[in-house]
Amino acid sequence: MQIQIFNIPLNDSGEGLAEMNRFLAGHKVLEVEQKFFQNEKSGMWSFCVRYLPTVNSFQPATKEKVDYKLVLSEAEFAVFSRLREIRKKIATADAVPAYAVFTDEELAGIARLPVETMHASSQLMTVKGIGEKKVEKYGKQVMDMLKVETGHVPSSL
Repeated sequence: MQIQIFNIPLNDSGEGLAEMNRFLAGHKVLEVEQKFFQNEKSGMWSFCVRYLPTVNSFQPATKEKVDYKLVLSEAEFAVFSRLREIRKKIATADAVPAYAVFTDEELAGIARLPVETMHASSQLMTVKGIGEKKVEKYGKQVMDMLKVETGHVPSSL
């Protein structure tokens, strides 16, 4: 953890605030403490920023893309691919981004579930990132659509 202090006088032209905002946008900030100081002549805000150092502080860290065709078995990848198509239909109908329905990581987790247990909401919730709300909102719909396609997945969520 590292610390950066910003002192911004009340009569700041906006330069100090802009510098602090650029810094905040380029770092993983853990905490910001602020204090107001005033004397008989003027006042200022003092900000103490605790942050994690990064290799290139103005480049946000990106998550490495996973090739699920290499990670999943052939059968799992077939289910995963179908789940992605289903997710796209649902996302389009609900006017939300596809990842708001289920992420690729969550779909891969569903695809790894044994076919006979995919119908149990408790099993869907064992997949990292899937909770009650997602199961309630999308689980039955996804499993019903998958059942129609494959004829294997029970639909009673």
